[in-house]
Amino acid sequence: MLYWLVKFIFVGPLIRVYNRPKVEGLENIPADGPVILAGNHLSIADWLFAPLVVDRRITYLAKSDYFTSPGVRGALQKFFYSKTGQVPIDRSGADAAENSLITAKRLLNEGKLVGLYPEGTRSPDGRLYKGKTGVARVALDTGVPVIPVGMIGTNEVSPPGPFRWRHRNVTVKFGKPIDFSRYEGMSGNRFIERAVTDEIMYELMRLTGQQYVDVYAATLKNLTPDTASPDPSAQTDGSRSKPAA
Repeated sequence: MLYWLVKFIFVGPLIRVYNRPKVEGLENIPADGPVILAGNHLSIADWLFAPLVVDRRITYLAKSDYFTSPGVRGALQKFFYSKTGQVPIDRSGADAAENSLITAKRLLNEGKLVGLYPEGTRSPDGRLYKGKTGVARVALDTGVPVIPVGMIGTNEVSPPGPFRWRHRNVTVKFGKPIDFSRYEGMSGNRFIERAVTDEIMYELMRLTGQQYVDVYAATLKNLTPDTASPDPSAQTDGSRSKPAA
């Protein structure tokens, strides 16, 4: 109940008026049943715009830090993230990735829409980065279809750095569901998981028009500014490279 109050009474109307989000492909979201929504990740604003335009509740996996901050601000933050469809995940330790996958599969087994970001972290510069194979593992283990979700403009609304919320328009594009049943029984095969991941990233590239970079975003973020630019694996002439098959 509180989720819908936050969406329709508190946050949703403000964003609709201020940013006027457009949506394409909404008919691709099924009325019920489990689905993985695999999105590009440009901004902290991404997880607000997709639920805003979808009638069903979307559950995202969020850092547990958002739920454990002290004080009044921490309590308000926990309330907000909890009531907007976030599930806390402890991303520290060796089992962090496995715990995330287990939680995602549990939510899908409950028939929910689960939002995941194959890039694993926000794009540092607006380009689309190499996807991690966790989404593929979840899709192959559960047999659930994957719907690519392309965000356009959220990095202009809330760009990297200190929190800002700008008056910019946003477009949310939902692609057609991708059925990976042809790979049934092949979960755990790293070549199959990479092929599935690259197919998802290719569809995201098609939806958003982003330039694709065959490097993990986290790897680029860990580089010093002097070594991070230019990225030799990126296309610098305005063309878009394609995820490797």
